[in-house]
Amino acid sequence: MLIINIKELFGVREKYHFLKGKEMSFLPSIKNAFIRIEGEEIVEYGEMKSPTLTLPDKEGIIDAKDKIILPAWCDSHTHLVFAGSRENEFVDKIKGLKYEEIAQKGGGILNSAKLLNETSEDELFNQSWKRLEEVKALGTGAIEIKSGYGLTVEGELKMLRVIKKLKEKSDVLIKSTFLAHTFPIEFRENHEAYISLIINDLLPKITQEKLADFIDVFCEEGFFNTKETQQIFDAGKRFGLTPKIHANQIKNSGGVQVAVKNKAISADHLECIGEEEIECFRNSKTIPTLLPSAAFFLRLPYQPARKMIDSGLGVAIATDYNPGSSPSGNMPFLVSLACIQLKMTPEEAINAATINGAYAMNLENEVGSISVGKKANLIITKPIPSLAYLPYSFGNNLIEKVIINGKEVLDRKYEI
Repeated sequence: MLIINIKELFGVREKYHFLKGKEMSFLPSIKNAFIRIEGEEIVEYGEMKSPTLTLPDKEGIIDAKDKIILPAWCDSHTHLVFAGSRENEFVDKIKGLKYEEIAQKGGGILNSAKLLNETSEDELFNQSWKRLEEVKALGTGAIEIKSGYGLTVEGELKMLRVIKKLKEKSDVLIKSTFLAHTFPIEFRENHEAYISLIINDLLPKITQEKLADFIDVFCEEGFFNTKETQQIFDAGKRFGLTPKIHANQIKNSGGVQVAVKNKAISADHLECIGEEEIECFRNSKTIPTLLPSAAFFLRLPYQPARKMIDSGLGVAIATDYNPGSSPSGNMPFLVSLACIQLKMTPEEAINAATINGAYAMNLENEVGSISVGKKANLIITKPIPSLAYLPYSFGNNLIEKVIINGKEVLDRKYEI
């Protein structure tokens, strides 16, 4: 495949690294460009006037006149595998019910767990496949998917097996995470027993079946405290799982400090952080991952992205796609939200959603930028006047084509 006459090719990087501070505002590009793909990989790109550019027969050529090309999105935090939906709770919240009141009615995470455990593995796969195809059509080429809605050994294994099957069937790059999300009702007064179940029953089976790349804990008041989080991380590392963490969504939970101490690949959410946490990130390789669509849906304060970047930090952004607090995997909307509410520039938001998101999944050598040898995962926009028009025109679908592994994404369905 050869794409020619590209108005501007963004995210071109011969060398790449995790972007921090002022680096985040630079999104290298080539105007009036071409890009050549062989098999699944990018093999060449440059200006149309390049002496190396030779045009084959018209077959296999895409003319991108007046169109922009970007690397496909790298969504590094989702819960895309879930059963059913929770729009009834959405209406309850509009009417003024608090989360505690919804939970007392059997809602919240416990509702998702009940639905999941009642759903067959095949049906769970089919629901999840449909969501994966939808986000792929919106430009997502790499994604991390967490468990956490099973709350039983079999329920968590069911989720992780579905994620593994998605990995095998989909052309989207997928990373899998076991998430210790919350305590089931029967363990609310006996946390140690549930943690023991995770460590002694669940983790050995996850390892035996090779079901997870990462281990994550919801470290928050009312969920797992810092000591319990450390216990689970210690066990996860013994089983070869790299830590991630849900931290500081509702309160300053100490989760950032636990993440950095354990060399977690990322600490995610971060609505509630201060100078101490920013300094903690500055002296670590843990990636701050911001989930503004969850803050949007729950009407929480937005993450202080501007302060973080101006302090020299790099950030990734991700959708947190899940049934309770962010029922959308729409990365273009997320980029708009990052610009509008987090005060990130278009370049910063796109870097956070591509190359930095790739680093947050350990996929930086495969995706996240336009680089020779990386997977040909590309977004081709409709004719638009500039890069800034993409987040500016929020809610409009400005994507004309998505290319994953060198092939154009088609509208197709897959059912087992």
